[in-house]
Amino acid sequence: MRALKIVALTAVCVLGLSVLLSAGQNQFGVADVRNVNFTTPVRIGNVLLPTGNYQVLHTMEGDNHIMVFKPLNQKNAMETKVKCQLVPLETKADKDQKIFVINTAGERELQALTFRGDKAEHRF
Repeated sequence: MRALKIVALTAVCVLGLSVLLSAGQNQFGVADVRNVNFTTPVRIGNVLLPTGNYQVLHTMEGDNHIMVFKPLNQKNAMETKVKCQLVPLETKADKDQKIFVINTAGERELQALTFRGDKAEHRF
């Protein structure tokens, strides 16, 4: 009887742990909500975002992957929606990474965004 209780308790613990580990990511291998900080203004799509902290939401509109940048602690700032493409990574990302190019207007333009622990990179 005691052995049965130990087996049942172990099974419940394993099940609970697996649920916790999978809860952070969606079916695409990326978290639905993250935060990012830009230390200079950044162009994403057709919008120039001011310097600041943003909550980033990964959403779907039909078959399109959409990143929503919501300003944190910025008065009168609007959220920005940008279409992205998910590119699978071979392994989970070990760090956050932002890849920029300088466009013809001299602005930093976001090309890719990767968050630690995700299994895919967001490309714009």
